[in-house]
Amino acid sequence: MTVDRKEVEVLIRLFEQSDWRELRLETDGLKLVLSKNADAVPLRSIVEISPEDDAVASPDHATPTPTPDAPGAPADGAPTDGLIPITAPNLGTFYRAPKPGAAPYVEVGQEIGETTEVCLIEVMKLFTPVRAGISGQIAKACVKDGEMVEYGAPLFLVKPEAETAEPA
Repeated sequence: MTVDRKEVEVLIRLFEQSDWRELRLETDGLKLVLSKNADAVPLRSIVEISPEDDAVASPDHATPTPTPDAPGAPADGAPTDGLIPITAPNLGTFYRAPKPGAAPYVEVGQEIGETTEVCLIEVMKLFTPVRAGISGQIAKACVKDGEMVEYGAPLFLVKPEAETAEPA
């Protein structure tokens, strides 16, 4: 099995964002151990790659940080006019629908609650459902279906619930 640097970086990011305490992965050519336990070897310090697989570099060179120019970010710092972003919980491929040809989870103008599933993010065949985390109305979709997104990139902009109510 060939393991490339990007795949290892994705695994490290997903682990860092998870509530898992430890991850051990062994395949042909790769032994990866990640731990958040204080008495364990520090996070990212153990990565063994077979000599014939030079595609993976030292883990100390991994994990670039998201930038404001990440895919899906509002162009040129465009004002959001009090809108709240729903952001990507991890990097991966953004999907608006549960499967090809299905209706999108949400549409612009739709009212949502905090637990409403708004999309999926896929990394290495692992699909992560994204919940809104806010009540309100979808004001804008920031990403096109099938686009790559970085951790923290805005996926949707939401007009918060207090602002969607009609004045009495």
